[in-house]
Amino acid sequence: MLQESVTVYVVDDDESVRRAMKRLLRSAGYHALTFGSAEEFIDSAPEGGEGCLVLDIRLPGMTGLDLQERLSSSGARYTVIFMTAHDNQQWQQRARKAGAVAYLRKPFDEQTLLDAIQLACREGALMKERGVKHV
Repeated sequence: MLQESVTVYVVDDDESVRRAMKRLLRSAGYHALTFGSAEEFIDSAPEGGEGCLVLDIRLPGMTGLDLQERLSSSGARYTVIFMTAHDNQQWQQRARKAGAVAYLRKPFDEQTLLDAIQLACREGALMKERGVKHV
C-alpha cells in the first residue's frame, strides 16, 4: 500500500504534539491531518471516512475512547492507535476491547509511532479486502 494513499488523522489537544506528528508523518510520506479535539474531528472528517486515526485518550470534552465508540457505531472505517500520557489499566482494557491496533504511552519515539501506523495500515487493508467493518 502506498503511504500517500493513506490518510493519518491525529487528534490531540496539544498543538506542539500535533505539529510535530504532522511533520513526521508527512516526511514519512503520509497524508496527515490534525485536530485539537474529538468534536473538531467529527465536524471536519469526511463522511464514512477511513484511514488511520491516532487518538489521544484524554481530550477536553469528548474523550478519545468516546470518539472511537461513536465512530464504530456510525460504521466509519478507521483503524485506531490510542496514545496517552496518563496511562491506566481500565483505559488499556477498553482500548483493546474496542479493537485498537496499538496503545502508546507518551512519550514514545518516532519509530514506534511509524511502526504502529504501518501495522494499522496493514490491518486496515486486510479488513477492507475481507469486507470487514472496523473503526
